[in-house]
Amino acid sequence: MELPRQIDALLGQSHSSGAALEQLRQGLRGELVLPTDAAYDQARRVWNGAIDRRPAAIVFCADSGDVARAVTYARSQGCVVAVRSGGHNVAGLSVCDDGMVIDLSRMKKIAVDPARRIARAEAGLNLGKFDAATQAHGLATTMGVNGDTGIAGLTLGGGFGKLGRKHGLSCDNLVAADIVTADGRLLRTSEAEHSDLFWALRGGGGNFGIVTAFEYRLHPLGPDLLVGSVLHAYDHAREAMRFYDKFSRDAPDELSVDAALVTLPSGDRAFSISACHVGAPEAGDAVIAPLMAFGSPIESRLQAVPYLQIQSAADSLFPRGRRYYWKAQFLREISDGAIDALLNSYAQAPNRSSLLVLQQVGGAIARVPASHSPYANRDAALDCFPIAIWDDPADDEVNIRWARDLWNAVRPFSTGGVYANNLGDEGDERVREAYGADFARLAAIKKQYDPTNFFRLNQNIRPG
Repeated sequence: MELPRQIDALLGQSHSSGAALEQLRQGLRGELVLPTDAAYDQARRVWNGAIDRRPAAIVFCADSGDVARAVTYARSQGCVVAVRSGGHNVAGLSVCDDGMVIDLSRMKKIAVDPARRIARAEAGLNLGKFDAATQAHGLATTMGVNGDTGIAGLTLGGGFGKLGRKHGLSCDNLVAADIVTADGRLLRTSEAEHSDLFWALRGGGGNFGIVTAFEYRLHPLGPDLLVGSVLHAYDHAREAMRFYDKFSRDAPDELSVDAALVTLPSGDRAFSISACHVGAPEAGDAVIAPLMAFGSPIESRLQAVPYLQIQSAADSLFPRGRRYYWKAQFLREISDGAIDALLNSYAQAPNRSSLLVLQQVGGAIARVPASHSPYANRDAALDCFPIAIWDDPADDEVNIRWARDLWNAVRPFSTGGVYANNLGDEGDERVREAYGADFARLAAIKKQYDPTNFFRLNQNIRPG
């Protein structure tokens, strides 16, 4: 029987190596899926429907031992490896052609210690399940804005979320991590154990191995938080954006204020602002009041909302299987020139799903010492990025071009920096802009733990 091309690639064209592949299958507690298996087409799919890649093998790991076995096998065969947990990477780096996907999505255990305020979570968990487990004890830590996002990629690249301005990034709340390195070792990392590697994991991405479990510091929260939201007509968007710029920069750490240019079901464009107060709802009224009083919004709402509902509020906007593209950059302010660029460019949005997102950072994030982690750009105020969302492959070019054109129009007003988790396939220079002065140190740690660049399907830091 002739083997599929992908398996030929995996076996290095040597069919006698099939015994090694079978040995891998027999040694797993999890599952090995090949192109000849009925489950293959579903197993290879990721969140972004624009990504269509055909790996030679997908290893669904059941535990860290399976991860180590998969790494050892892939290294022995010289095949490319993609690592997948939540599969939300917009560039599709969690799946590859011809090589092996090491998938951790079935590793979902979580244990919460409410006395110590620590959560230990396996890497396959998504933030919705993580939040539910920690909120059962009245606790939380910073975790993204989409319930389907995996905690692994989120944390390794930094980790924005509603709690960030009060409690720092996801990676700032990481206290330990277990990792399988390129040589197949399972290491525990913390400030006291392999501290150089632990430093690199707090923002350096998937360059240094496969993290199988994370331990986070938790904070008392909820269950309800006060949320104020307003929607301004496009004719008034310029004034509303000026207000948003000042209001968000003057906001206390307890307030997280995001905004977006959106298209309503009617086809009309609008500017949306949403403020979430991280504290007792009754304490948030005065803080959010200026937002609710400004201008003449076409819609406004102020209410206490369960934290779990806040965390899942945007899930319906980003379902699995649609086609996505975005390109991001940081801003320190929204100048009049930036407002002109944003409004003029968003007016050309190709469909009603297209968004321009302004995600607030700063606060506690900005006060973490630069030496704490390789997450750079802590002086930024906002992450600014157009999100193109569509369904028909025939519309790929127009949607991608719109997002790139908008990004280029805003580029003169940006800091030049970028959030690693919002990077697409944009080249080495943009990776350097994500890490700034820490890039050389990251390259040295990469050389120590992955000298052959085995883990390279990521926002890659080459060994240096």
